[in-house]
Amino acid sequence: MNLLSIPLLGFLLLFSQAPAQSAPDSDHDGLSDALEQSLLVQFLPAFQIASADCANLPAEFEPNHPTPKTLAENATIYGQVFPTKSSSNEKNENPTVEAHFYHLWSKDCGPYGHHLDTEHVAVLLRASTPDLATAKWTALYWYAAAHEATVCDASQIARASTLHATDHGATIWISPGKHASYLNETLCQHGCGADRCVQMVPLPAGKIINLGEPAYPMNGSVFLASNEWPLLAKMTTTNFPAAPLVRLEALPDTDIAWFLPGNHPAQQVIAAGVTTSQAIALGGHDTDSAISLANDQTGNALEKSYRYTRHALGIAARHLIPKSQ
Repeated sequence: MNLLSIPLLGFLLLFSQAPAQSAPDSDHDGLSDALEQSLLVQFLPAFQIASADCANLPAEFEPNHPTPKTLAENATIYGQVFPTKSSSNEKNENPTVEAHFYHLWSKDCGPYGHHLDTEHVAVLLRASTPDLATAKWTALYWYAAAHEATVCDASQIARASTLHATDHGATIWISPGKHASYLNETLCQHGCGADRCVQMVPLPAGKIINLGEPAYPMNGSVFLASNEWPLLAKMTTTNFPAAPLVRLEALPDTDIAWFLPGNHPAQQVIAAGVTTSQAIALGGHDTDSAISLANDQTGNALEKSYRYTRHALGIAARHLIPKSQ
């Protein structure tokens, strides 16, 4: 068919009926690259770091390199956004996605330090409508990884409303050296005695780079599959399974919950010095331990319990703190 022979009106009609080109989806997860980047920007956490961290700033890694090779310590944050089914409200059929924010460091320079340090926080987001092109997004829950999958695991989960972070990023405190993430500044001293957030400053603005998905890395992020760090495992695991959400919803709206229930051996040393109901309750409650944000006395109670157990914490740190992941 010769398009020049078609009357102008007919050509315009033909063009208008042609299928629109779909938005790029480089990681093949059903979410466009543009949507993923907009969510990473909107919900980027307000990270607080030590003013003189021994690893300086989160690092950017050389693209298209199979192993993690530090390019610059320049406050780069890597992101991941993927569809998920929310366990919080199965009757709500609006789409939900999970976003991970990775602050990756060239080294862990705390006790038992090591090369490379893979840390992150996560948020569960829900769209206001099934139409992703017009939907507004709201945060439901936030998760912060602290010594994840170790004997000192102090990872936390909270409602976004508790943190006043439903339409923007939560404030996250990163412990110096070990780089564990905390949803509350007073919790930073609770990582088996090795963490203590002092002289904290906002993380300078840096790049936000989308990692894509494990099978389809974006922006040259092929290093994500390297066995030199556990990044791939973190990217293939949800931080919002049903059990922690059920336990959290049983707590008051002012509470943050531990992601894992019950005590861990190293944390029992800390629990021995907790003498107030407003401090972190680490004594094996069946409904999970929680941190109340109901009033300002929480921080004072935590400080007091820290002083009471300082000697015991030192002993525990020397014997029980493993490598941070």
